[in-house]
Amino acid sequence: MRLGEAVERAQQGDEDAFGTAYRLVHPGLLGYVRGLVGDDAEDVASDAWLEIARDLGRFRGDGAGFRGWTATIARHRALDHLRRLKRRPRTSLFEHDVLDLPGQTDTAGAVLESLGTRRALERIAELPPDQAEAVLLRVVVGLDGPAAARVLGKRPGAVRTAAHRGLKRLAEGMTPEGRAAGGPRTLGEGT
Repeated sequence: MRLGEAVERAQQGDEDAFGTAYRLVHPGLLGYVRGLVGDDAEDVASDAWLEIARDLGRFRGDGAGFRGWTATIARHRALDHLRRLKRRPRTSLFEHDVLDLPGQTDTAGAVLESLGTRRALERIAELPPDQAEAVLLRVVVGLDGPAAARVLGKRPGAVRTAAHRGLKRLAEGMTPEGRAAGGPRTLGEGT
């Protein structure tokens, strides 16, 4: 079933069709959100999907439009999340020690996050924020220029240029073995 058809059927109450739309959109959407907020991506994406499910009846458009609409919602949830993080009070040294204790193993998360995807997102996070977000929307989510521009509130030419520059920088920074230097970051950490 194609995305547009799945969305249309989901709007009529077909839960299986909503599941299909979710499976088609979620991997790219999660990659985009992970590039914005890092390790909190699962929680932010979950919040976005709650809003998507709640407002699905208001959506008008085709499959590509649905991808853009979901990306816009996810971006708003990610920016809200980053704002909340900035307002949180600093933790004490004791709290840092507690936070560093090993947690339970998240097997599902480990399966979902391959080394290649992680490395690619780390490289994208090294770009200036406008280029990184344009690359995430165009390549990871799969939006065309006009749809990505609507999500970002920019002109399509500006998004196209930012994506082109970002992809060029990524290509220039690769070693012959396909590796790049630098540690992991998120767009929320700035450049």
